[in-house]
Amino acid sequence: MAASLRLLGAASGLRYWSRRLRPAAGSFAAVCSRSVASKTPVGFIGLGNMGNPMAKNLMKHGYPLIIYDVFPDACKEFQDAGEQVVSSPADVAEKADRIITMLPTSINAIEAYSGANGILKKVKKGSLLIDSSTIDPAVSKELAKEVEKMGAVFMDAPVSGVGAARSGNLTFMVGGVEDEFAAAQELLGCMGSNVVYCGAVGTGQAAKICNNMLLAISMIGTAEAMNLGIRLGLDPKLLAKILNMSSGRCWSSDTYNPVPGVMDGVPSANNYQGGFGTTLMAKDLGLAQDSATSTKSPILLGSLAHQIYRMMCAKGYSKKDFSSVFQFLREEETF
Repeated sequence: MAASLRLLGAASGLRYWSRRLRPAAGSFAAVCSRSVASKTPVGFIGLGNMGNPMAKNLMKHGYPLIIYDVFPDACKEFQDAGEQVVSSPADVAEKADRIITMLPTSINAIEAYSGANGILKKVKKGSLLIDSSTIDPAVSKELAKEVEKMGAVFMDAPVSGVGAARSGNLTFMVGGVEDEFAAAQELLGCMGSNVVYCGAVGTGQAAKICNNMLLAISMIGTAEAMNLGIRLGLDPKLLAKILNMSSGRCWSSDTYNPVPGVMDGVPSANNYQGGFGTTLMAKDLGLAQDSATSTKSPILLGSLAHQIYRMMCAKGYSKKDFSSVFQFLREEETF
C-alpha cells in the first residue's frame, strides 16, 4: 500500500515541488506565556511559510508542541522557546496523540505518514491525525485507510487565506468522520476564524482545490482587465475603483490587486514578494486538472490557468507571488 501511495503522489503535481521558503527567524518566546496544566502536547510536522505561524498560534493558545521538520533550522526558534524537537515523524507520533501536518506536496505527506520513519510506525490507537497540506484528495483517502488500520483517525483540513496564518484567521476545510470534528475544531480554532466541516475524508481537499482554481482564474482575469485598461489610457487606481464598485468586483481586485501602486500591504506593492507562490498555485492547479480528468469534469478556464502558471514557473516567476501574473502579461507580447 505504501508503494501505491507513492505512485499516487508522484502523479499529483509533484513536478512543481520546490524547497519551501523559510519565514524570517525571530524570537517569539515572550508572546507564548501560557498555562499548560490542562493541555496535552500537540505534534506538529512541517514548519514552512504556513506551518510556522500555525504552530506559533497553537503555542499562544497554551499547547505545548512536539516539533519535527525535515529542515532542522526551521525548528530552532521553537526549541529556543522551550518546545520539544524530535528527529522524525515517528517520534512525534510516539509522544503525541494529536498531530497536525502541514507539508508541500502529496509525496511529502505520504513520506511523513507511511515512510520508513513515518507517523504510522509509532502511532497510538485513538490518535487524531489532521493533515492541513493541500494534496490530491485520492491520497488523503488512501492515507485515511492506512491510519484507520492502526486504530487512529485521519482528517484532511487544508487551509485558505493568504496572509491569514500569522493572524490566526485561516479558513479550514475539514473532511473526515463527523463525530471527530469537534476534537479537530478545538485545535483548528486556535489557528483559524472559520472551521468548516465538508463531509467524508477528501472533501476538504476537494473544496480547497476548487477554491484555488477559482482564485487563479479570477486573478488572471483581474490582471488582464487591469492591463487592458491601462493600455487604453485609464489610471490604474481609477480603474480598480470602478471595478470594485461594479459587477466585476472580486477578491483579486478589491483585496489583493495585482497592479503595483494600486494597494498597499499586498505583494504587488513589494515586487511580488511574500504571499502565495506561483509554484504552489501551479501545483494546486495540477491537482485540479488531475481531479477534473478523473471525474470527467470540463474545466476549460482552469486548464488555461494551469498552463499560464506553468509558463510563469518556466519564465522565472516561480518564487514570486501568484499575482505576478500581471507582470507576466505586461512583459509578454506574443499571446
